[in-house]
Amino acid sequence: MHTTIKRAFITGITGQDGSYLAEFLLTKGYEVHGLLRRSSTFGTQRLEHLYRDVHESQRPLHLHYGDMADGSCLSRLIREIEPDEVYNLAAQSHVRVSFDQPTYTADVTALGTLRLLEALRDVQDASGRQVRFYQASSSEMYGKAVETPQKESTPFHPRSPYGVAKLYAHWITVNYRESYGLHASCGILFNHESPRRGETFVTRKITRAAARISLGLQKKLYLGNLDAQRDWGFAGDYVRAMWLMLQQDVPDDYVISTDEMHSVREFCERAFGRLGLDYRDLIEIDPRYFRPAEVDLLLGCSRKARTSLGWVPHISFCGLVDMMVDADLQSARAEQAMVAAGHGTSLLAR
Repeated sequence: MHTTIKRAFITGITGQDGSYLAEFLLTKGYEVHGLLRRSSTFGTQRLEHLYRDVHESQRPLHLHYGDMADGSCLSRLIREIEPDEVYNLAAQSHVRVSFDQPTYTADVTALGTLRLLEALRDVQDASGRQVRFYQASSSEMYGKAVETPQKESTPFHPRSPYGVAKLYAHWITVNYRESYGLHASCGILFNHESPRRGETFVTRKITRAAARISLGLQKKLYLGNLDAQRDWGFAGDYVRAMWLMLQQDVPDDYVISTDEMHSVREFCERAFGRLGLDYRDLIEIDPRYFRPAEVDLLLGCSRKARTSLGWVPHISFCGLVDMMVDADLQSARAEQAMVAAGHGTSLLAR
C-alpha cells in the first residue's frame, strides 16, 4: 500500500482542464499522474510551467503513455499507479469536429470511459479498494433543451455526436455507480474557457483574432452563428468543483455553471472592445462554421453544487474575456516581434 500522500490519475491531462486540474492538485499536495497519448506532436505545452514548478518544489508529476482506446493499457496503469482518485477528462471534445469524426469521437469519449470504469471495477473486485472516479460530463448533453435553465433533472437531448458520446459516458458512469458501488460522480460542466483553450474553439478564435487584428497580423475573423448563447465560466474555477465532488462521502452528479448566459455576439463585442475595435467591421459570417444541428442556448442552474459542495465561481464573464484577450495580445506581440525580425510569417488571410 502506498503512503498517505494522495495519488490522482488524470486522463486528458494535456488539455485545458487537465492542466488546470494538475496545477490545482499539486497545490493540494497530491502525487499527480497523467495519461499522455502518443502522437506526431508532443502536446505538453500547457504543462511546461508545471514541470518547472515541480522541479523547484519537488512536487511529483508523472506522465504515462497510453490511449483511451486501449483497455488493457488503462487496466495496467490503474494497477501500477494505485490512484486514490481518477479524473476522466479525455475526449474528442470539439463539437463541430465530432460531425466529421463520429466513430472516433464515440470510441474515445464514450467507450473510453467504459474501458476506464472496467479497470476500476476490476481493482475494486480484486482488492476491495475503492478508487474515487470523476466523469467529465457536458452541457452539450442537454442539446435541444426542454427547459431553461438546465439542472441535474433536466432531460437530455444531445444534438451532436460529441453530445451523444458524452451522454453514453455519463449514463454508464451512473450505471456502474448503481450496479457495482463505485464512488463515481459526474460533473455536468457548462462551457468553460481560459487562455489555455484550444485555438479552434470559438472563444479562443475570437480573442486570438482580436489581438492579432489589433496589431495588423490578421485582417478578418470568420465565424458561424453569432446568436448562439452559452453559459461561459473560467476553467480554473471549474476544476475546483471536480475535486470537491470526490471529497464527498456519497457520490453524486452536479451541474457546474455560472448561471448567466451570453451570446457569441456579446463575447465578440467585449473582446474587440477591450482593444478599441468594433467587431462589426472585422467579422464575417461563414456558413461552413454552422453546425448541422444547432444548439441555440445553454444556461445552467448550479444551485445544488453551490449548496452541497460550497462551490462558487470566482471569475466573471467580463473578467474571463479580458483575461483571454490580454493573454492573446501578449502572444500576438511576440509573434509581431518575430515577424519584424524576419523569423516568422504573418498569416493575414486567416
